[in-house]
Amino acid sequence: MKVKEIRKIARELKVKNYSRMKKDELIRSIQIAEGNTDCYKRLAECGEEECLWRKDCQDNTK
Repeated sequence: MKVKEIRKIARELKVKNYSRMKKDELIRSIQIAEGNTDCYKRLAECGEEECLWRKDCQDNTK
């Protein structure tokens, strides 16, 4: 997903300072705003199959 699309999600969730964040930080802030653990790119193996960020996250941890 492109950063522009991620910023749109962050804006909708009212994440503060979303326009100044890098992609990883932005996604983690969105995860927190949604009430989830901010685990993006922090786990080598993830059991959350329905995560919006899974493909990008798991492809980059290897």
